Amino acid sequence: MNLAAYACDPALSRGRRIPEPVAPTRSDFQRDRDRIVHSTAFRRLVYKTQVFLNHEGDLFRTRLTHSLEVAQLGRSIARTLQLNEDLVEAIALAHDLGHTPFGHAGQDALNACLKSHNPDSAGFEHNLQSLRVVDSLEERYPDYDGLNLTFETREGILKHCSKRNARHIEAREPGGVARRFVDQPGHEPAWRQPSLEAQLANLADEIAYNAHDMDDGVRSGLLSLEQLEDVPLFSRYRRETLAVYPALKDRRLLFETIRRMLSAQVYDVIDATRLAIAQAAPAGVQAVRQHAALVCFSDEMALQSTSLKRFLLQNLYRHPQVVQTTQAARQVVRDLFEAYMADPAQMPQAHSDRFDGGDSPLATGAKPERVVADYIAGMTDRFAVREHERLTGQRLLG
Repeated sequence: MNLAAYACDPALSRGRRIPEPVAPTRSDFQRDRDRIVHSTAFRRLVYKTQVFLNHEGDLFRTRLTHSLEVAQLGRSIARTLQLNEDLVEAIALAHDLGHTPFGHAGQDALNACLKSHNPDSAGFEHNLQSLRVVDSLEERYPDYDGLNLTFETREGILKHCSKRNARHIEAREPGGVARRFVDQPGHEPAWRQPSLEAQLANLADEIAYNAHDMDDGVRSGLLSLEQLEDVPLFSRYRRETLAVYPALKDRRLLFETIRRMLSAQVYDVIDATRLAIAQAAPAGVQAVRQHAALVCFSDEMALQSTSLKRFLLQNLYRHPQVVQTTQAARQVVRDLFEAYMADPAQMPQAHSDRFDGGDSPLATGAKPERVVADYIAGMTDRFAVREHERLTGQRLLG
C-alpha cells in the first residue's frame, strides 16, 4: 500500500488501549475491520432500519447495506488519495453500530426517555453508543470487554460528541479519542479534526445515504422522478443520461442517473480534497488533526448536496406516511423503556446484572436507565416489535 505522508500508517498507530502482539499477516487496521465484521452488533445491522422500517420491504436499505456502501465509496476515494483504505473501511463498517432500532426515530425516543427519567442524564448519542459497543458492550474476548480497536478506528467512530460526554471520555482517557471535542479554558483544543481517513468515512456516509434515500424513496412510491427534477444535482444527471439513452425510463433511468451522480460526487471529493491538501501541505497525521477539515466537496458540489438533503427532509423524511410510522416506532421504544425500568427482570439477566449505580454513560456497569438504553439500542427492528407485543399485548408495527 503506497501511503501519502499524511495518511495513517498502521505501523505508527497510537495503538490499542490494551496492548496486543502484532498479527503476522494483517495490519492493525485490517484486524480492526475483521473484528467489526465478526461482531454481534455488526450482524444486527441487517435488521436495523435506514428510512423504511425492516417490515416494510425486503429491498430497502438497512444499516448493514448502508455501511457496505459507505465502505465501498470510502475505499475507492482513499485509494486515489493514497489514504489508508483499511482504516476507512473499518470506520465505515463500524460507524452505525450504536444506532437504535427504527433509525433516528428510535434514537430520539431513547434520548427523550433517558432525559425524562433523569434530567441530569447525558442522554443518548448514537456515535457515542457506537464507541460504547466497540469499547465495552461486545463480549467476545477472554481478556477484555469490547473489541479493543486501535485509537485511529475509535477516533473515526466518534464522529460527533457533546461536550459533556467528551469530558467523561477525556477523564477516563486523557488525550484520547474525545480530545478534539474538549475546549480548555482560554485555549484552542489540542486538535480540531480526526484523521483524513475518518473525515473521508464521514463524507462517504453523506454521499451514500443521500443517493440511496432517493432510490428507496422512489421504490416506496413516496417520491417520483418528476419531483426529483426540482433537485439540481439529480436533474443535471438525468438530462445527461437521457442525452445518451433517450428511450431509458423508470428504474433503469433512476439507477443510471444515481450512478452518474455518485461518480460526479466521488470525483469532486477527490479533486477538492487534493486541492485542500496541497494548500495546507500537512507534514503528517497530527498536522492534519490541527488543521480545518481537508476532505471536502467543492463549493458548488457542497451547495448541491445541501439542496438534495433539504429536498429529502421536506419530501421524504417528513412525508406523512414516514411520520406516521416513526411516531409508532417512538411509542414502541418509549413503552419498552418504561417496561424494563419498571421490571428489569423482563430483560435477560446478563443485562440486569450490569446495574451498579455508576454515573458515567461510558462504563460497562451503569445506572439502570443506561443499561436499559443499551439493551434497547442493541435490538433489531423486528425484535423490538416482538418484545413490545410480548410486554404490552399491542402490535404497533409490522
